[in-house]
Amino acid sequence: MATGSTFTRHREIAWRGGRTISTSRLVAEESAIALTYNGSTHAVMMGTPADLEDFGVGFSLTEAIIDRANEIRSIELISNELGMEVRMWLDGDCAASLAARRRAISGPVGCGLCGIESLEQARRTPARVEGRGIAFHARDLLNAMQALSPLQTLNQQTRSVHAAALWHPRSGITLVREDVGRHNALDKLAGAIVRDGNSASGGAVLLTSRVSVEMVQKAAMIGAPVVVAVSAPTALAIQTANDAGITLLAVARDDGYGVFTHPRRVLLPEEAALRAGC
Repeated sequence: MATGSTFTRHREIAWRGGRTISTSRLVAEESAIALTYNGSTHAVMMGTPADLEDFGVGFSLTEAIIDRANEIRSIELISNELGMEVRMWLDGDCAASLAARRRAISGPVGCGLCGIESLEQARRTPARVEGRGIAFHARDLLNAMQALSPLQTLNQQTRSVHAAALWHPRSGITLVREDVGRHNALDKLAGAIVRDGNSASGGAVLLTSRVSVEMVQKAAMIGAPVVVAVSAPTALAIQTANDAGITLLAVARDDGYGVFTHPRRVLLPEEAALRAGC
């Protein structure tokens, strides 16, 4: 059994086409990842043990624990037999604010709202995204989604992880982060954006997952004016994107996608725009 940092090779008995063969396949690693602040555990998530500095910074930003990356004084990765710890130390004001929130999360992948203490936290008002004067050609956004798959290195190996990517019209896809959890992938992307000194304000966030409300909330926290996703959105995600000023594109397939909110940022071909009444 050969092991990599993010995947492991396992033997399997495959039954396909009426035939049985002994073979092996690469499967994605999944580890417990504890996010601690100033010595106290705040969240324990299941995720892919890679890009964990990005994960720590991005989670802190998208969950409104910090406003700026430099409010984290230091970050350290600790590994043990149970999993990984992302150990962060915050500035005094942030640490005091976090302690006052008394929030603890413990949940599996795919669970983005575990452990919150009130309905108000679940339905928190999203950050308002400006994005004035920004508009992208419909075909360019479709081409961006089609360009993402070859860049998903871990998914090419395992076929079991999500990706979140940042795309700009001039430079294309500049950042890709992968994880077994869709929320984790987006948090990792958020952290990578700020740690690289980049911004999401002039481009689009690409997602290989469905669009639930917390995905929109996280995109709003990093100022992404456009979100494009492979799968469908929920009704609350659409409402939240509309309130946040985010252009939400979903059900992105080889032949197109649906525009659910703020269509002014999507430059459709003239005849399509006329038919859609845009």
